[in-house]
Amino acid sequence: MDLMLDIETLGTTPDCVIVTFGAVKFDPYSLREPTDGIYMRLDADEQIARGRKVDEDTLQWWMTQPDVVREEAIGEGDRWDIESFIQVLNKFLVGVDAIWAQGPSFDMVILENLYRQYGYPQPWLYYQIRDSRTLFKVHGDPRVAGREGHHNALADCVYQAQGVQQIYNRFGIKKYPD
Repeated sequence: MDLMLDIETLGTTPDCVIVTFGAVKFDPYSLREPTDGIYMRLDADEQIARGRKVDEDTLQWWMTQPDVVREEAIGEGDRWDIESFIQVLNKFLVGVDAIWAQGPSFDMVILENLYRQYGYPQPWLYYQIRDSRTLFKVHGDPRVAGREGHHNALADCVYQAQGVQQIYNRFGIKKYPD
C-alpha cells in the first residue's frame, strides 16, 4: 500500500509553519478509492514558539483565498500539538511501501525539518519517496482543474492519489514481485 500526503503551510522554506496535514493510503495499481485518510490541523503558535517561520507573502496569499478555505487552514481551534501529530503519523506510516507527494522537495523537506527540529528520526527512507507532480507533467495531468476542496490537505491527497491510479491504469503498470 502506498501513501499520498499533502501539507498546507505559512511559508515555503524548510522551517516554515505547517497548518494542515492530510494523507491517504492507496493502491496505485488499482482504481480502488483511496482509504484510511487522516487529516490534522496543527498548532501554529507552538511551532512559532519553537522558531518555525511564517512568510508574510504566504500569509497574504492565504488572505486572498475563499473564507471557508482560509478558515479551515489558519482558523483557530481543533489544533494538534506537534508531538501528538508525529506519533499519529508514525503509526499511520507502518507498512507503507512508498510515500507520494505533489512535489516532495516541498512537503517532504518541510516534514523532515520538523522531525529534526523536534528530535525525532524520520520514519521513511529516501528511496520510498515518489513525486506525483513529475508523473503528471510527463504523462499529462488526468485531474480536472477548478475542482472543489482545493487547498484542503486531505482532499488534495485523494485527488492526487486518484491521478496516480489513473495514469498507472492507462499504461497498464503492474506491481512486480519483490
